[in-house]
Amino acid sequence: MDRLRAMEVFVTVVEQGSFSAAAEHLRLSTVMVSKYIRGLEEALQVELIQRSTRRMRVTEAGRVFHEESRQALEQVRRAYEQVESLQKAPSGLLRISAPMTLGSALVAPIVAQFLREHPQMRVDLVLSNSVVDLMAEGFDLAFRIGELGDVDLVAKPLRPYRMVICAAPAYLDEQGWPAVPADLGKHRLLVHSSWTHRFSWPLQDAGREYSWPEHWTLKSNDGQALRLAAISGNGILMQPEFLVADDLREGRLVSLLEPFLPATRPVNLVYLRQRSALSKLDAFVRFVMQRAG
Repeated sequence: MDRLRAMEVFVTVVEQGSFSAAAEHLRLSTVMVSKYIRGLEEALQVELIQRSTRRMRVTEAGRVFHEESRQALEQVRRAYEQVESLQKAPSGLLRISAPMTLGSALVAPIVAQFLREHPQMRVDLVLSNSVVDLMAEGFDLAFRIGELGDVDLVAKPLRPYRMVICAAPAYLDEQGWPAVPADLGKHRLLVHSSWTHRFSWPLQDAGREYSWPEHWTLKSNDGQALRLAAISGNGILMQPEFLVADDLREGRLVSLLEPFLPATRPVNLVYLRQRSALSKLDAFVRFVMQRAG
């Protein structure tokens, strides 16, 4: 049995909370995950996880083994990274987290350019609107929208996140042009499913805030899907400027309600302080700052 791999599987099961979630995270079958855990328990001659058909519970021995394994895996990772940092050309794997729309429209093209210029690098780019724990989930860096609360992270400011409201000319010719935020209540709207009371984009008017109407024609967690729907004349869209800049410039979409747009929000590239000496991380950070800083 590969002990390091078994430890990695065990740590992932504990931190993901289930065998199935760990299997998805590690891209293994649930059967293989169970095999690794069984192998560990047989080798250690102790029960690490008590499991039934509905739930699992980490034993006291399992909690101790989890903490020691997590630290051991982190030490192994640091050893690899220290050797990689000695290379003149950056090489190795970078794990990057980014929000979905920012990731697909801005980060992914930058990653593609970076890989062309650094063929010895590999990048695991994970797009999710969840805020990841860089240390616990094994990410080297992340792109974050909004104010930062974690003082243990190094933050590099990027261009602010500016929203625009827009629609296709054909839709506006047919349904009319909204002049004030209240007019949106009479229109077909395309909304992002991440908009919640916790993460919303209120419109501004003379110091007052107006919530985006709750009714919608299309809701999606993918900004590109909403953009395509807007271009096809399905309604009014509010999305980040970088996503629709080409469409606005070429007339496929028309900007609306500019005096009432939501306040811009900061965007930062963040990473752990102890990883700042890695050549692969430094190379990517400098690459991003030249293009989006």
